[in-house]
Amino acid sequence: MRTPGRAELPCLCSGVAVRRGVSLRGGAAALAVVLAVLLTGCGGGAGASAKTSASSAPADAGTRAAAAAKQLATNSVIPLKGEPPTPELPVTVDSSDGRKVTVTDASRILPLNGGVAEIVFTLGLGDRVVGRDITATFAEAEKLPLVTKAHDVSAESVLSLKPTVVLADTDTGPSEAIDQIRASGTPVVVLDPAGKLADVSTRTTRVAEALGVPEAGRALNERITGQLAEARAAVPKGSRPKVAFLYMRGTAAVYLIGGKGSGGDSLLEAAGAVDAGKESGLDRPFTPITSEALVTAEPDVILMMSKGLDSVGGTDGLLAIPGISQTPAGADRRVVALEDGVLLSFGPRTPLVIDILVDRIHRT
Repeated sequence: MRTPGRAELPCLCSGVAVRRGVSLRGGAAALAVVLAVLLTGCGGGAGASAKTSASSAPADAGTRAAAAAKQLATNSVIPLKGEPPTPELPVTVDSSDGRKVTVTDASRILPLNGGVAEIVFTLGLGDRVVGRDITATFAEAEKLPLVTKAHDVSAESVLSLKPTVVLADTDTGPSEAIDQIRASGTPVVVLDPAGKLADVSTRTTRVAEALGVPEAGRALNERITGQLAEARAAVPKGSRPKVAFLYMRGTAAVYLIGGKGSGGDSLLEAAGAVDAGKESGLDRPFTPITSEALVTAEPDVILMMSKGLDSVGGTDGLLAIPGISQTPAGADRRVVALEDGVLLSFGPRTPLVIDILVDRIHRT
């Protein structure tokens, strides 16, 4: 069974959905404090510290999750504080397609991946971005010209925008389009896809270096590292729930359970949980769901993308799928759903995802 590619995962970054009567805990004052920390406290401009104010009391998981959900609902990125960085060019960087690429001008940037676009905007270079692909759905990018048809890049659309540098993934295609863009003389820097939490810092560093703003990249990584540490600190001691990450598209009869390398396993580990599929011996990223596999996995909680849950008719429809209701998660209706474009984005907003998971999956 082939792992669903990034191009197959719809990216709608409008917020967070949590099923089964989840409430946003914490008082308004506490929520305001935590939201301020999430927006500005964990790193600013180049060289800023990732530490929060010493006067800010640690927030409980529920309050942090409420603030994270509020921020994600804005569908906006959070740029580094301070003045936007000025690219220092030219630079020559390694491209993941085996080439060395020299970038001499970053005045017209075209990221061909939503996660990469998010990094560019968060670094403070959003005003230099001239177009987007279909996966860049956050508010700052949504009005930019679209250069993809379905998930395929249109070389003609890209070249019409006269980019001075193009940022792509190894799975960006078709390859003929990338070759055509490169043949025009436009520098094309290819990056490895981000599939786990550890890839966030690597990808941020590579994007920042390719655009001539390595110091801003270090500042962003400091901010992300600090936010992740704070999210993990809210994990209840002794709590290790088993969580099954399910990928479903009911209209296409796609019903998969995540295992090793799904991306969900990395997020769940960071949130203090056990990936039920991986724990049960599933050594592929995704495996077709069977009743036997679900019984073996025995999840306490089910994690899904919100569009996937909607595609099977919500929680009631999910429980009608053979084997789901026989799991502890199904019996207790413990289903957590996060927006498709945010859950596996592995970018600057991933710490907000961890904040929400820490709260939702550890509830009893």
